[in-house]
Amino acid sequence: MAASLQLNARAFRPYFPLNTVSRSLSKQSPKPGRIRCAATTPSKRYTITLLPGDGIGPEVISVAINVLKLTGSLEGIEFKFQAMPVGGAALDLTGVPLPEETLSAAKKSDAVLLGAIGGYKWDKNEKHLKPETGLLQLRAGLKVFANLRPATVLPQLVDASTLKKEVAVGVDLMVVRELTGGIYFGKPRGFSINENGEEIGFNTEVYAAHEIDRIARVAFETARKRHGKLCSVDKANVLESSILWRKRVTAIASEYPDVELSHMYVDNAAMQLVRNPKQFDTIVTNNIFGDILSDEASMITGSIGMLPSASLGESGPGLFEPIHGSAPDIAGLDKANPLATVLSAAMLLKYGLGEENAAKRIETAVLDTLSRGYRTGDIYSDGNKLVGCKEMGEEVLKSVDSQVPSPV
Repeated sequence: MAASLQLNARAFRPYFPLNTVSRSLSKQSPKPGRIRCAATTPSKRYTITLLPGDGIGPEVISVAINVLKLTGSLEGIEFKFQAMPVGGAALDLTGVPLPEETLSAAKKSDAVLLGAIGGYKWDKNEKHLKPETGLLQLRAGLKVFANLRPATVLPQLVDASTLKKEVAVGVDLMVVRELTGGIYFGKPRGFSINENGEEIGFNTEVYAAHEIDRIARVAFETARKRHGKLCSVDKANVLESSILWRKRVTAIASEYPDVELSHMYVDNAAMQLVRNPKQFDTIVTNNIFGDILSDEASMITGSIGMLPSASLGESGPGLFEPIHGSAPDIAGLDKANPLATVLSAAMLLKYGLGEENAAKRIETAVLDTLSRGYRTGDIYSDGNKLVGCKEMGEEVLKSVDSQVPSPV
């Protein structure tokens, strides 16, 4: 197994040249002298496990790693990166979607950055041999239970939203999704034959009080750092699990008197996200509702290629990834939008490492790049400059480097 994983590192190099990052920076950065000066005395060091994965994953991770390296050099941070296989890439190399070595490396790191998982090649595999199973196993192994998905309509991209401009302008919300409980993991589940001789499939939606309490606290803390409003989404008029959900969230609210709590049924929330998304600040909900609502919220922004996510636990490293898929149809064609992965790296810095200045530097660089008119195909409109994945990354690096370094 170890030999296979070493081969895997070599296999990534055509797409993800870890050993050439420094050379890439020297070519792409307009002020290499300043970078070298800042990088000589790093005050903090972190180990990051990289999971490029499948499809466009290695391409977008390659951009993100360059941005992290440059940002770190300007902020007095040194990163140690190690790339490990997961998903389809791991299946091809080791026969399983999450090798033990990959999970072990992830657990020992300070944070994990994932590219994308899945592809047509593995669609017909049995469930335990699907790439997506590796992602579920990774989340469980890292014990991350809170998934944070921001959905912000950037001023530069408001015309890319499918909603009317007056509805989309100013949307800035966060969906906090419970990630490791509910119907996706509840038991019993499976297939059987009912009393009429028909085949049936069944799943169980179940939550324990402690699972609700811990995700509620993450959501309240998140709302407290934003605009102080939290909407808990459930289906308490029908589901017992939602009745408990609402009861526990209401109880936890007493710990956060400065946060305004409201409740909304999931069907109404789905409608309100389209009708008036600006009413929402922070949303907290269960696994399946969060899965659906966060995808709906993502499309308000105009492109799924712009949106990052963070998955956090009570301790240990967090998992950071773009919410888009592996897009195998454009893999290797230099057409992918790397900005969701770059912004995931910013979330890694902010939520995973507590490096808010460095995170802000990356977020500002992305906004500056968009303000200068650079667009990949998924967000392109007339009057802007169409670029590929690599060039978009180069322009973000220029924007990162053009900012005044923060005091270290």
